[in-house]
Amino acid sequence: MVCIAGWGHTKFGRLSDQSLEDLIVEAGRQALANAGIAGADVDGMWLGHFNAGMVDDGFASSLMLSIDPGLQFKPATRLENACASGSAAVHAARQAILAGDCKVALVVGVEKMTHLPGADVTAALGRASYQKEEAGISFPGIFAQFAQAYFNEFGDHSMALAKIAAKNHGNSVNNPLAQLQKPLDLDFCATESDRNPMIAAPLKKTDCSLVSDGAAAVVLVAEDMLSDFAKAVRFRSVAHVNDLLPLSARKLTDFEGPARAMALAYQRAGISVDNLDVAEVHDCFTIAELLIYEAMGLAPKGQGASVLEDGSVYAGGRLPVNLSGGLKAKGHPVGATGVSMHAMIMRQLTGQADAMQQPGAELGLVFNMGGSGVASHVSILESVKS
Repeated sequence: MVCIAGWGHTKFGRLSDQSLEDLIVEAGRQALANAGIAGADVDGMWLGHFNAGMVDDGFASSLMLSIDPGLQFKPATRLENACASGSAAVHAARQAILAGDCKVALVVGVEKMTHLPGADVTAALGRASYQKEEAGISFPGIFAQFAQAYFNEFGDHSMALAKIAAKNHGNSVNNPLAQLQKPLDLDFCATESDRNPMIAAPLKKTDCSLVSDGAAAVVLVAEDMLSDFAKAVRFRSVAHVNDLLPLSARKLTDFEGPARAMALAYQRAGISVDNLDVAEVHDCFTIAELLIYEAMGLAPKGQGASVLEDGSVYAGGRLPVNLSGGLKAKGHPVGATGVSMHAMIMRQLTGQADAMQQPGAELGLVFNMGGSGVASHVSILESVKS
């Protein structure tokens, strides 16, 4: 088994005074300090970083050596799997430990985005879509197709999307690392206005995640080292599923790749969704979170709104989702997102989540998605005391 024994996390947002290297170093040093280890104790490093032309630091994995002098000559590898790059790095580091290639791994996820004009960010993110058919369609436009398909099959769920946006913004108030630590009321999220314009019908500005800078880091260790660490969580299971890239090759309302990844993770962990205490999921757009409820098995197909209506996914509900504020309000520096999710769930399961804390949380889920439901990474994490 493999455990997470330390975490680090910069603030997410417009961090114009920090370079890509600065962010990597800050998050990495925090993670080493939180775990109580030095760079010399690390056997290998993995970096989650999408980039797609957003920065000039093309050889970013080796910037990790700046975290600590003891990391010089340690192996470092960059992982890219669109918006799931962070979880791809986490899962690769876990696999290296399971294979016996290392005992201690440092994983950092990072992205710099806000220095670019909006059109350039949109074009860069668009490279994660199927260029043969979808070139020139923005990711809001792509997820608008999911929303349109869902509305056509199951009726207008605009209010459910507004509830998701308002929920996640409300949660962000308790997360000082969030980019927008700011509540938004339901009426504002539900209403098209000058401040909340339609981006790609039916998705308004409040339905879309943020353009962000930031980094997060975790330290992974082999389970036989657990006695060396004050706080840790164990990987109960992981799953990684990739679906076909073209939208035209998939039925959008099935969200089949994410659903298969969730089912596989549950099977490997020997649990069901009812055993989970907390979840961080990939709400790049509010329609994505609605579809994820159904992919998780929280609600039947077409009935995702029911868990908003009965309060299940809110703080204090039976399975709170995105207590950090999610991508919607915490921010979405693409390569950092999956690592951030693992750090947030580790904090929940070790009682380090401060005002975000779900009391008694012992089993948590991470769902990090690349592209339009194409790369689906799931981790089930458990408290070591479980």
